[in-house]
Amino acid sequence: PQADEPFLTEIWTNGEIKRDTLYGDLYIIGAFDPEFNEESMNALVRQVMDYPIRAIKGKIYGDTSIKDSLYWGSGWAWDDTPNAFQPHLSPLMYCKGVVTYTVTPSSAGNPGSVLCTPKSSFYKLKNSSKSHTPQAGKFRFTRDWMHNDNTLLISGNIASTQHGKINLYQPEVFFIYSFVEKLLQNGVSTSGAFSFNEFTKTSSAKRLAQWSTPMSKVLKEMMKESDNLNAEAMLNRIARQTTGEKKGTTKDGLAAIKRTIEKVGLNPSDYRLADGSGLSNYNYVSPELLVAFLRYAHSNTRIFKKLYESLPIAGIDGTLSYRMGDGKTFKNVRAKTGAISGIYTLAGYLKAKNGHIIAFAIMNQNALGGKKPRSFQNEVCRILCE
Repeated sequence: PQADEPFLTEIWTNGEIKRDTLYGDLYIIGAFDPEFNEESMNALVRQVMDYPIRAIKGKIYGDTSIKDSLYWGSGWAWDDTPNAFQPHLSPLMYCKGVVTYTVTPSSAGNPGSVLCTPKSSFYKLKNSSKSHTPQAGKFRFTRDWMHNDNTLLISGNIASTQHGKINLYQPEVFFIYSFVEKLLQNGVSTSGAFSFNEFTKTSSAKRLAQWSTPMSKVLKEMMKESDNLNAEAMLNRIARQTTGEKKGTTKDGLAAIKRTIEKVGLNPSDYRLADGSGLSNYNYVSPELLVAFLRYAHSNTRIFKKLYESLPIAGIDGTLSYRMGDGKTFKNVRAKTGAISGIYTLAGYLKAKNGHIIAFAIMNQNALGGKKPRSFQNEVCRILCE
C-alpha cells in the first residue's frame, strides 16, 4: 500500500492564471525520484505549456523540504567525487545529477569531439585534449571538485572513443536551472529567476503538472544495477513512511532498519549502520545479518516476490550479467553484489539441485581487487547449486 506509492514530482502554484499568463510563483516539489530523467523533465514542461501557460509573472522555486541539507552520507570518502557512483543527494535529481559523456578522437593533434547529455548551459566545457597524441598524457575527464566548480575538464590523449559519467555539484540547482532553460527554449516567457523555498498550499492552490515513477522501477534499478542514489532515495522514503513526518532523515531511516534487525532476532547494537547505499566506511554488518534479512523476506510472500524479481540473475542481467553464465549457476542464482575498498560481497538466493531455495551471503575482506573474491563467490555458488 503506502510502500508501493510512486515517487511523485509535482508543480504547484498559489497564483492566478489569466488567459495564458501565470501571475504568481511556480513551485517544483521534489520527491527524491532517482529515476527522473530528460523524458520526465520534458513532460513537466509540456504539461505546464498545455495548461496553457506561455508567460510566468513570478519566481520559480524548488521545494526540497522532504530531506535535510546533507548532500553526502556519513563516512563517504571525500575523494570519491566526482565519480558518478557517489552523487550529491537532493530531492530534486535530474538524470541522477550526473553528466554522461562521449569523447571521440579527431585528426592527430586536434581536440577530441565531446558529446554530453543531458545538454545544458548549467555546466561548461574546457577541452584541452589532443587526438592521437601520446605525449599529451593519460586521458582525463574531471572537474575542479575541490572548489565545487561545474566546469568539465577534458585533457590528455584521445586514442579511441571514451565513455563515462561525472557527477555535478548542487544537483537541485541543475534541476531547476534545466527546467527554466527548457521553458525558455519552448517559448515560455519568464525572468529566469529561481530559488528554493517550501511550498505552502492556500485555498487557491493549483497543481499544474506531475511526473510519477513507480516504486518497482526504483527498486529494480537499485538492486539490478547496484545504484547508490536509488538506495539513498529508498532510505529517505523509509524514514518518512515510518515516522509520518514530511522530512525524512538518515537517522530515522536507519532506526527503522534497526527495528527490523530486532524483528529477525538479532541485536542492533552488534552492528553499525551509517547510510542507505553502503558507500560509508562506517558500516559494520555481517553475513549472518544479511541471511537473516533474506530468510525474513522469504517468509513474507509479498516482500519476497518483489525482492526476488528485483535481484540480478546470474548470466542474465544487472551486475551478474557477466558472472556465472554457464553450468548449474546460470539463471539459478539471484543475488545482490556489493563492493567497497577491500570488501566484496554477494548475497541472495540460489536454487539447489533438489529444488530447494537457499539464502546465502558471502563476504570477502582484505582483498586488493575484485577478481579473486568474485571467482571464489562464483565457485561457492556452483557447489551449492549442485
